[in-house]
Amino acid sequence: MPTPAILALILATVAAMEGVAWASHKYIMHGFGWAWHRDHHEPHDGMLEKNDRFALVGAAMSIAMFVAGSPMIRGAAAWEPGTWIGLGILVYGIIYTLVHDGLVHQRWFRWVPRRGYAKRLVQAHRLHHATTGKEGGVSFGFVFARDPAKLKAELKAQREAGIAMVREALAE
Repeated sequence: MPTPAILALILATVAAMEGVAWASHKYIMHGFGWAWHRDHHEPHDGMLEKNDRFALVGAAMSIAMFVAGSPMIRGAAAWEPGTWIGLGILVYGIIYTLVHDGLVHQRWFRWVPRRGYAKRLVQAHRLHHATTGKEGGVSFGFVFARDPAKLKAELKAQREAGIAMVREALAE
């Protein structure tokens, strides 16, 4: 594959992974995968959460694509784009780890952004954590954050419609 095509495929995969992450967060983690995800929404003292198992799922997706693209493993049946898709998934995983676990939940470093897009990311994800259960909620993405004012209005409408239970601090 030509280098521009490789770079485009990696970048397209990184962008597509935000959509995959959004859909899996909304429909799997807040659906049948809630048993793994619940502890991420509750206070705890441990370094690891059951929710961290989802990172292993993402790693398995990346590894599977690396395998699909590897001539060392698959020989002539190797599918070269698989290598670059696997790399895109890996890059998204690194971004997710730094942004979600590092910046938003401060698991790896302590920094509270005071302005800009980093502040918007933190605010949007905190609004996601404003609900007390798996129903309802806003901001299921991890890297692209909508306007916090719009998210707050959406949460208020969900609360008033009985869709979401919102923590008291945001119920007003």
